[in-house]
Amino acid sequence: MLNDKTVAVVIPAFNEESQILQVLSTIPAFVDRIVVVDDCSTDKTPAIVSQFILENSNNQSHITIPEKQVVPTRYNKADVILNEILRNESRRYTPSLLTNKAPEKERVIFIRHKQNAGVGAAIASGYRWCRDHQIACTAVMAGDGQMDPDELRSICMPVILEGIDYVKGNRLIHRSSWLVIPKTRFLGNSILSILTKIASGYWHISDTQSGYTAISLQALESITIHDIYKRYGMPNDLLVKLNIAFCTIKEVGIKPVYDIGERSKMKIFSVIPRISWLLFKSFFIRLWLKYLIRDFHPLFLLYHFSFVLGALSVPYLMKIVKIMYFTTDNVPTLTVLAFTFLFISAFQSLLFAMWMDIQDNERLYK
Repeated sequence: MLNDKTVAVVIPAFNEESQILQVLSTIPAFVDRIVVVDDCSTDKTPAIVSQFILENSNNQSHITIPEKQVVPTRYNKADVILNEILRNESRRYTPSLLTNKAPEKERVIFIRHKQNAGVGAAIASGYRWCRDHQIACTAVMAGDGQMDPDELRSICMPVILEGIDYVKGNRLIHRSSWLVIPKTRFLGNSILSILTKIASGYWHISDTQSGYTAISLQALESITIHDIYKRYGMPNDLLVKLNIAFCTIKEVGIKPVYDIGERSKMKIFSVIPRISWLLFKSFFIRLWLKYLIRDFHPLFLLYHFSFVLGALSVPYLMKIVKIMYFTTDNVPTLTVLAFTFLFISAFQSLLFAMWMDIQDNERLYK
C-alpha cells in the first residue's frame, strides 16, 4: 500500500518467457496485487507464471481484497443498477479464466485469455479485475521488462497523493531519448503523439505510446473498460475516453529502456495507419459526446463550420487548378474570390476552435 491506499500492477503478457520472471521478481513490495493477464501465449509464459505463483504461495498479501458488493438502500438505487450492469457486461470482455483459488488473498492474480485479442484487451481484463476489487491505484507494466520498477512509485504517487486520475510516463522528455529510442520508433511515436493531442484534447501530452501508466479507481469507474481498443492503439483510445469523462492527467518523466532482451511485436508502419484512422474517428466522437451531448461548447460549432467551409472550397480549388494547368484561359475572378473567402474562413474557424479546445482542457492537465 501507499499512504493506506491499495496499489495493483497489471502486466499484459504474450510470449514473454524470457522476460516475465524478471518482471515479476522485481515488482516493489508496496504493490498489493500483481495482475498478470496472459493473452493466449504459445510459449512457456503461462507455465513460468504458474510456477512463480506456486513457489511464492507462502508470500501472500497481508491485505484481503474482496470483490465489491453493493447493499441496496433507499438512496442508492442508481448504484445498484450500475453494479448490475457491470456484472452483466462480462460477455463483452475477451473470454478468460481466473486461475487463482483464493484471489482475495493471493498477491499474484493470474488471468488467462482463451483467445488472443491484443495488448489492449489484456489490459482491459486487468483493469476490470482491479475496478471490481476497488483498487485505489492501478498501474500498467509491460511483460517484456522495458519498464524500470524503481520508477513505479513516481508513477503512482500523483494518483495517491494528488488525486490525479491518470498518470503516464514520458520517455521523450528524457535527455537521452533521441540516442536510446530507435529512430523509426521515435518518429512514429512523435507522429502519433501529435494526432493524439488533437483527437484526445490533452494538448500538452507527448509520448502517447508509453505504456507505463497509473489510473485511479474513479477513472476506471468513469469509462467503459470493455470498449477500450484491443490492440496497440489502446493508449491513444484510452486518452480520448478519459478526456470525455473529464479526467485529470499528469506526465512523469521516465527513462527509455531498450535492448534488454525484449522482442517488439509491433510493426510500426502497419500500426500508424490503423491508429491514425482510430484517432480520426475518436476526434469526432469526443466532439459530439463532450461538447454537444454532455456539455455544449461553441468550439463544437466552430470545428464543424471549418470542416464545411473547407469542403465547399475544394471544388473551387479544383476548378482553379484545372484552368491554370490544363487550359490557356484566365481564372474567373469570382472563382478566386470564392475560394479565398471559403478557405480563409475555414482556416480561421479551425484556429479559433483549436484555441478554445486547448483553453477548455487546460484544467485537466496537472
